Amino acid sequence: MDLLVLLGVGLLTGTTTVLFGFGGGFVTVPVVVWADSALGGDATRVAVATSVVVMVVNAGFATAVTPRRTLATLRGGGPLLLLLAAGGAAGALATRLAPAALTHWAFVAYTAVTLADVLLRPGFLRPRGQADASVPPRPLPALVGAPVGAVAAFLGVGGSVMTVPAMRRAGHPMRVAAALANPLTLALSLPAAALHLALASATTPAPAVADGALAGLVDLRAATALLLGALPVIALLRRHPPRVPDRVHAWAYAGLLGVVVAAMVLSGP
Repeated sequence: MDLLVLLGVGLLTGTTTVLFGFGGGFVTVPVVVWADSALGGDATRVAVATSVVVMVVNAGFATAVTPRRTLATLRGGGPLLLLLAAGGAAGALATRLAPAALTHWAFVAYTAVTLADVLLRPGFLRPRGQADASVPPRPLPALVGAPVGAVAAFLGVGGSVMTVPAMRRAGHPMRVAAALANPLTLALSLPAAALHLALASATTPAPAVADGALAGLVDLRAATALLLGALPVIALLRRHPPRVPDRVHAWAYAGLLGVVVAAMVLSGP
């Protein structure tokens, strides 16, 4: 039953990767916490690590099938990508050292604050650039890379929760903001995933607890099931992108954040 649920969630994460730039974190973390509940307090730590690995593959595949003209918006963004990677590595190390309950409730708090921000602060539901087409979108400052990467990797959320609202307020439509979130997520999650897979520590749960499916802090069985569901959906939606009105797209993003907050509160330790 767990595997069927994970496959179904994989289908959902493939959809969120394309529509919202979520490589899986906001959806996969609550579900992996549930699937690995036998790990007790370590379930959130394992869920974050597993989510990061899933995001590497989802974001990498989504980036590979994104039109080059869209990715060209990031031209000159090398410093931003490098700082995202450095922050991602730092966040992954912090996940291994922090108490599991801190990671869980920090995830809930951050998601709730982001939801309030996109609903209450001007610029997300109707970005600046759409009001005046003559004003080109602004690039993201490189200096935001390190803090975004660190927070995203620590919580296993991939960074889209920060980069999509930022790009909306810079003037991008939702479809572009979501598409650009994938290469940014890839930059921060790749070093984080390498650390989660490679490093062993006293905080790593015993593999027997999860039927021998753990590599470091990563639940390989859950990651595989999630990716088997997600990758075909990403390929299909990139080939035949849905036509969603921009305002509806933005409200759907906010709605998904609300669902995730509720799921994590209900699965809390």
